[in-house]
Amino acid sequence: MGRQLARRLQVPFVDSDHAIEARLGCPIREYFEREGEASFRDIEEEVIDALTQESPRVLSTGGGAVLRPANRQHLRERGWVIYLKSSPDELFRRLRHDVNRPLLQVADPLTRLRDLFAQRDPLYRETAHFVLETGRPSVATLVNMIVMQLELAGVIPAR
Repeated sequence: MGRQLARRLQVPFVDSDHAIEARLGCPIREYFEREGEASFRDIEEEVIDALTQESPRVLSTGGGAVLRPANRQHLRERGWVIYLKSSPDELFRRLRHDVNRPLLQVADPLTRLRDLFAQRDPLYRETAHFVLETGRPSVATLVNMIVMQLELAGVIPAR
């Protein structure tokens, strides 16, 4: 999604998780298991601070980025935040076979997703300028919806 939006807006795309892994020199899951969540969140905060100070871009963050007040502030004040809201059940359908998400490596990932949603949804809403219910539209449809919202808000010129 982020890559296609960046292509459409003709700006670079950056995934904060990839930037974090490049900095760590290892996969996030490995670092997370070895050093713990708090240490990971410290690195994530530093990376998001740096990435939000750079020129216009589409920045994709990990789902837990909103847990830190500094991240919420940097994201909201330095850019336009779009919360792509999905239900825990929809996320479970998409992620049930994903072994690279440390917080979902539990006996009952659906319950974990519901708990994470309850904790994070208010933080996403606090941070976001726009909230889009994702449901099941195609990536192209979601990109069009985002572009339309940005145009209506005067963030980008209408084409």
